[in-house]
Amino acid sequence: MSYHKLLLATGVLLLGYRGLHAQNLETLERSRVKLPNGWSLTPVGKSLPLGDLPLNIAISKSHRFAAVTNDGESTQTIQLLDAVADSELDKVEISRAWGGIVFSADERSLYVSGGDNNWIVRYDISNKKLNAQDTIKLGAAWGAGANATMISPTGLALDDRKGVLYVVTKQDNSLYLIDIKTKAVTQKIKLAAEAYTCLLSPDNSKLYISIWGGDKVAVFDTKLNQVTNTIAVGDNPNDLCLSHNNKYLYVANANDNTVSVISLQQNKVLETLNTAVYPTPLSGTTSNSVALSKDDKTLYIANADNNCLAVFDVSQPGKSKSQGFIPTGWYPSVVRVIDNKLYVANGKGFSSLPNPHGPNPISKKQTVLLHGGDPNKDQPVQYIGGGLLMGTLSIIDIPKEQQLSVYSQAVYHNTPYSRQQEHSALGEPGNPVPVKVGDKSPIKHVFYIIQENRTYDQVLSDMPKGNGDTSLLLFGRRITPNHHALAENFVLLDNFYVDGEVSADGHNWSLGAYATDYMEKNWPTSYGHHGKGATGNTGKNKLYIWDAASRANISYRTYGEFINADNTPQIAVLKDHFAKSYPTRDLLDPDTLRYEKWEKDFDSLMRINAVPQLSTLRMLSDHTEGTKPGRPTPFAHVADNDLAVGRLVEHISKSPIWENSVIFILEDDAQNGPDHVDAHRSPAYIAGGFVKRGFVDHTMYSTSSMLRTMELILGLAPMTQYDASATPMWRCFTSQVNKTPFNSLPSNINLNELNPRDNKLGALSKGLDFSGVDKVPDAIMNNMLWKAIKGINATAPSPVRAAFVKATASADGDDD
Repeated sequence: MSYHKLLLATGVLLLGYRGLHAQNLETLERSRVKLPNGWSLTPVGKSLPLGDLPLNIAISKSHRFAAVTNDGESTQTIQLLDAVADSELDKVEISRAWGGIVFSADERSLYVSGGDNNWIVRYDISNKKLNAQDTIKLGAAWGAGANATMISPTGLALDDRKGVLYVVTKQDNSLYLIDIKTKAVTQKIKLAAEAYTCLLSPDNSKLYISIWGGDKVAVFDTKLNQVTNTIAVGDNPNDLCLSHNNKYLYVANANDNTVSVISLQQNKVLETLNTAVYPTPLSGTTSNSVALSKDDKTLYIANADNNCLAVFDVSQPGKSKSQGFIPTGWYPSVVRVIDNKLYVANGKGFSSLPNPHGPNPISKKQTVLLHGGDPNKDQPVQYIGGGLLMGTLSIIDIPKEQQLSVYSQAVYHNTPYSRQQEHSALGEPGNPVPVKVGDKSPIKHVFYIIQENRTYDQVLSDMPKGNGDTSLLLFGRRITPNHHALAENFVLLDNFYVDGEVSADGHNWSLGAYATDYMEKNWPTSYGHHGKGATGNTGKNKLYIWDAASRANISYRTYGEFINADNTPQIAVLKDHFAKSYPTRDLLDPDTLRYEKWEKDFDSLMRINAVPQLSTLRMLSDHTEGTKPGRPTPFAHVADNDLAVGRLVEHISKSPIWENSVIFILEDDAQNGPDHVDAHRSPAYIAGGFVKRGFVDHTMYSTSSMLRTMELILGLAPMTQYDASATPMWRCFTSQVNKTPFNSLPSNINLNELNPRDNKLGALSKGLDFSGVDKVPDAIMNNMLWKAIKGINATAPSPVRAAFVKATASADGDDD
């Protein structure tokens, strides 16, 4: 179906019932929650609490039971639900899980993928309780030493009559056939790439496998025990569903915002459905799951990043029509139909929450060392990627046409993106940030510095004109004089939020305004020490800002960002576009050394008039190495970063290109640091000849806002729906150039100051890996930093996750 037809179909529906159901819509929208990324939620239906990152829901044959696998960073669990009464029956912890879950036909057993334990766990279901009975091992568990294997089972399908369990994997990219009686692997078939799930045909003669990393569906003949066909579909295919007549297979393609409708008689894609709220080729809808009504006439698609279900009339395959949308919670990861209701698992719940018990300790021993208390008592899980983003189950009655109209209007109101934004943005005439893509800007050079893991209150809460809580200050003016001078001399931003949760997805957001479904679903595995997590290229975005620059013939160069430790680029577009002299040893190399290497490279390019229009730089000493004995103290690390950044801005400001340059600085993520507004709120800075001086801007901005601003300056089209819809930072700029240079300030801290080797805090770092960012769990890192700065007996504050974030109604920057 064309974009125009799809919009027309939805538009007619909305216009037809707008007046009749205005009150219902008004009631619904009174509960609107605005997320830190600028999108909103108005979830409908009733709800149940789920665990950390629910990834899949299995429905038993009689529809009596449902089961959910919660596979996030914190405690992983399996929940058994009464699908008639919509209530929880049981919940059990599981050491590792990921994705796969299936009931036996007699509803007495539940099989669950055991993640990087590389096994399948079988639970008995008796008296409405789950009791672990068996493990079916595919290999040695990840982390088990020399015998460890990389397997990671994902999707499961069970043929009860043959006694065969089919298992697909995302690490060794294989299909396993298992005899459930003997628990033996009878066959292993190599697949083309990472697999997401598998689904048996009603007669069990065919097994359909979504090849997540290969953009295909594989057809496995269960009689011949071999793959007999592959069908090309969209980018990152994940969930599958079959029509009850076994004629059509529906495939959700996360990175394309689409669903492929496959004719199984012809073994080809019959049509492709664009599921986005405003159909677009830009990533950002993330079609995550598919489910059919019991009469095969209506298809429900979970749009993870649009926070809704798309509803299609598929009664005439090949001529499917959009019917509208249903608002859900944050990041719907799976949808299932149970008779006349929808079960929707919201991966990030309805909003983030405050965490009064502080970050979750990794071990009971560390609990005592960091928090005090009884190591034998359970501690609550409260971490930005886990306990504070707990999933929910939305239980929604299948809506009639009139109700669907109301729901659709709410979804449109929740969505800041529109197609028009791909070509133009908010702004003002004459501003150096153009309103239209491709219009000229007087700014010719963009420098983009990405730092590591700080919140606003940790660094800038002592700025009197900003919204700060000084009780949470760690690295104030004495430690970061240059960052403070930048905020004071140019623009103070106190309502800026990072889009990423951790560094794994944060650098994708910072350079690509998106994180793929593969990245979002896998980084919690590694951060929670449940397994390997995201590997390979499947987690990479379709586009990064360098791709956009390359397409537009904009010159670009990167310093450290997306460069491996062996000085090779992680993505093809950076080949021959990076400084090989720039240090890549993460925390082992100080930022002042990075600055020195950058300065030499910059000066050499200046001499031949070859400074690129876009430069991206990685500066990361502000991450710190905690209290690791013999390494720089937290103050020394942060001060090193501060001095390097200050010198870099000064050097550009005293160069011939200053008046036509702009420097953007942000953190890739804020990652669980304390902040009194929200743990996504982070410091950000702008400097340049056309940047306002002494200005305070309270406008709500995000990582994507900063990218959108750079794109407009450089004449680049947006990469995803997120940067397209983000508010550009034009209020921070003026049409009158100011050539006054920035003079960096000397450090007040001894940059050679080292952590002592023999004290209680140093003992905490024993055995921890500081070789790279985020190797040490933030729960431990944040507490070490707090105690190192405030004293060993100080109680670490609780980072806050706002239940909602209020955006300003209009531009509210204040000239001071």
